[in-house]
Amino acid sequence: MLHEIWKSITSLDFWLELLNSFKHLGPLAPILLTALESFIPPLPLVAIVLVNVAAHGIFLGFLYSWIGTCVGCTIVFLVFRHLFRDRFLRFSDRHPKVLKARKWVEKTNVATLFMLVLFPFTPSAFVNFAFGVSEFSRRKYLLTIYGAKLIMISLLAAVGQSAVSAIHNPWFILISIGILVVTYFLSKAVTKLKIDKVNEVHSETEDTSEESIEKAPEE
Repeated sequence: MLHEIWKSITSLDFWLELLNSFKHLGPLAPILLTALESFIPPLPLVAIVLVNVAAHGIFLGFLYSWIGTCVGCTIVFLVFRHLFRDRFLRFSDRHPKVLKARKWVEKTNVATLFMLVLFPFTPSAFVNFAFGVSEFSRRKYLLTIYGAKLIMISLLAAVGQSAVSAIHNPWFILISIGILVVTYFLSKAVTKLKIDKVNEVHSETEDTSEESIEKAPEE
C-alpha cells in the first residue's frame, strides 16, 4: 500500500494531473505545489520543478518554483522560530548532547549553510527545523536560503527543460541524469560531513569533561 502511494507521488504523471486539476488557480497552483515540499519532506522537489517547467516553460516554471520553495521554507522556519524555539532551548539546556548540536548549528557560517541548501536532495524540513529552533540570525538564514534556492531551482529548471527537449534529442536525457546524480552524491557527502563534524565536537567535549573529572581529586 505505502509502496504504491510512494510510486504514485514520485511519478511525473501524478504531478501533471494534480497541476491540471488546479489549473483554474493560475500561478497559485505551481507555487503552492512547490511550497508543500517544505512541509512534507517525502515530496520530491525535483519532480515538482520538472512538472512546473513542463507545464509553464523554463522561465515561469523556474519563477513559480523558486517563489513556492522560498515561501514554504520561510513559513516553516518562522513557525519553529516563534512557536517552538523557547521550549526547545529549555529542553536543550537540560540535555548536553542536544545542546552541543544546537551550538554547532548556531556557529555554522553562511557558506556552509549555502552549500547545504544548494543541493536538491537535502531535506528542507530538517534544515528549517534545525535553524528555526536555534539562535541563528533570522535575516542571515532567510537571505542565504533565498540565494541558494535561486541557484538550485535554476539548475533543476535547466534539467526540466532538457527533459522536454529530450523528445527531440535523447542526449538531453543523459545530461539531466548526470546532473541529478552528481548533485545527489554531493548532497550526501556534505550531509555526512556535517554529521561527522557534530560527532567530532561531541566526542571532544566528552573527552574534555572526563579529563576535568580525573584532575578534580588531584587538585
